[in-house]
Amino acid sequence: MTVLAAGEVSPGLLGFLVVAAIGAALYLLIKSMNKQMGRITVPRDGDVPDEKKAE
Repeated sequence: MTVLAAGEVSPGLLGFLVVAAIGAALYLLIKSMNKQMGRITVPRDGDVPDEKKAE
C-alpha cells in the first residue's frame, strides 16, 4: 500500500472550480441583494400619521 505525505495531496482543478463557482454565485447574490435593498422605500417620520394625533 502506498502512503502519501500530507503535502502530496491537493484538491486539484475540481476543487478550484467548485470554490470559484461558489465565489461567483456569492458575488451575484450580493449584487442582487443590493439591488433589491435599493428598491425598498422606508417611511419617514412625517410620512406616517401619528396615532396619538388621530384620537
